[in-house]
Amino acid sequence: MTRDLQPLARQVINGYELTRAEARMILDYPDDDILPLLHSAYTIRKHYYGNKVKLNLIINTKSGACPENCGYCAQSRDSTHPIQKYRMMDKDTIVQGAEKAHQLNSGTYCIVASGRGPTERELANVTSAVKEIKEKYPLKICACLGILKPSQAERLKEAGVDRYNHNINTSENHHDQITTSHTYQDRVSTVHKAKEAGISPCSGVIVGMRETKQDVIDMAVALKALDADSIPVNFLHAMEGTLLEGTDELHPLYCLKVLCLFRFINPTKEIRISGGREVNLRSLQPLGLYPANSIFIGDYLTTAGQEGTKDHQMLKDLGFEIDYEKSEFPV
Repeated sequence: MTRDLQPLARQVINGYELTRAEARMILDYPDDDILPLLHSAYTIRKHYYGNKVKLNLIINTKSGACPENCGYCAQSRDSTHPIQKYRMMDKDTIVQGAEKAHQLNSGTYCIVASGRGPTERELANVTSAVKEIKEKYPLKICACLGILKPSQAERLKEAGVDRYNHNINTSENHHDQITTSHTYQDRVSTVHKAKEAGISPCSGVIVGMRETKQDVIDMAVALKALDADSIPVNFLHAMEGTLLEGTDELHPLYCLKVLCLFRFINPTKEIRISGGREVNLRSLQPLGLYPANSIFIGDYLTTAGQEGTKDHQMLKDLGFEIDYEKSEFPV
């Protein structure tokens, strides 16, 4: 008999932490009981976030020529996948992207750049753009520039960056199967540096990279230990010419179970459905917002996303509201 998870959801709201066995039960939940599972996850999500959904927009300010060897990434040094490559955008172009984010009712504008970490020129360009954006738009700014030094994190904070993203991507156990040009601890350390500088930490995962279910549980538990405020859950969209080319392990129902797991383990956090949403959840995309409370709108780094207007219509059809939470940084 399938376990009724409503009592467990109420326990989680009251502070209970799942056991490993209970976490595995969620990933193994019968496909034909997906609706009761979603309802239980939604009980937790609604308690903390109601029917509101946070919108995030990415700008890829620097593309390709990355010295890292991440197996999932078309921008990696080892990737042969054809992508547009360009150096860091100028300040005005980054600021113009914020106008688009504002027009699409996005509460968070994510400034992303390829590379191991920012150069002095790149950091100066981003901080200058952030200062101007803060003067013009009531947006939260999330930066994602790679591995940080403490002084760099402090400069981003001073400029007005609200959040810093550096994903753990996979479990510590599986990390070396995905990349060897940096360590799992390098990623964890950058999250800590952002926190120490007073920046809200954002860290997430990519599911579907030949990891085990135990790895997925380890990811969710690790992010709870990191106390990441925002958790983007990406689903692998394997690109030709990358190490993970041809990998196609995911099914929409399993993706929904993963989102439910992350909600049960990180009940108070922003869970964001991120890259690969369209190709992996497919027609079940709307159901993902019962455990998750945040999505990216528009395109991703090297792959196209769903049109922003379709995302807005999806939210309207679900009866959800856009969360217009804006930056707390004084302007």
